[in-house]
Amino acid sequence: MKSNDERLYPPLWRRLYSVWYRHMRVYTKNLLSNGLPPFLEPLLFLAGVGLGLSKYITETMDGLKYIEFLGTGLLMTSAMFTASFECTFGTFIRLEFEKVYDGMLAAPITANNLIVGEIIWAGTKGLFFSFAVLCILTVFGIVHLPYSLFVPLIGFITAVMFATLALLITSFVKTINHFNFFFTGLLSPMFFFSGVVFPIGNLPKYIQPFAEVVPLTHSVRLARAVCTCRYNIGLLGDLIYILLFIFIIGLFAVKRLKKRMIN
Repeated sequence: MKSNDERLYPPLWRRLYSVWYRHMRVYTKNLLSNGLPPFLEPLLFLAGVGLGLSKYITETMDGLKYIEFLGTGLLMTSAMFTASFECTFGTFIRLEFEKVYDGMLAAPITANNLIVGEIIWAGTKGLFFSFAVLCILTVFGIVHLPYSLFVPLIGFITAVMFATLALLITSFVKTINHFNFFFTGLLSPMFFFSGVVFPIGNLPKYIQPFAEVVPLTHSVRLARAVCTCRYNIGLLGDLIYILLFIFIIGLFAVKRLKKRMIN
């Protein structure tokens, strides 16, 4: 049975949507400055790195041209970074400087609803950013439709996964400068050792187990499989890893951040 207070709350989907809608309104208020970089960044990276290196790398990587190998990996790194920025710097600023959550919690919404709404919003941004990269890759003929249209969905769950991790980190951070350790010490190495820039099989044997543990590896495998229509039973393990990561890390993130919000 629900308590009297719970009966006064709107339906769960309305509460989650209200958090998502608030962030969406803020984000689209400066649509040009917020929406243009996701299309320009992959274009510049592919032009500066992919097109340049591809002239010197003649051998294929996992059966793909280097520009294709790199491009399909960038689809997931865009989701990773945007969700991580949103749920570290963005969440910390809303929590400690702008005091946005104080006002939101005064509404008929719980702290759990607020945090889950944050995660869903980060997932939405991951979907949009991976879609932006997909558009650039499609225009230059690096990936092909229609199969790759499913990639933004993988971008969504990848962003949700990194949102839970970022929120867990945020629950421990006392000063905003401490996020530099997270980005420099974890995300940057993950970018290079998750099969984005070169195959994991090319790494030394003692580093390969580390590459299998980090979450980005599994997202990159799924995205690359969708873009190339190369499926195998191992991809099911990658998907299970992502879902378990979201569930387990998400529980810890919600528990810790809820306590910090209320205090």
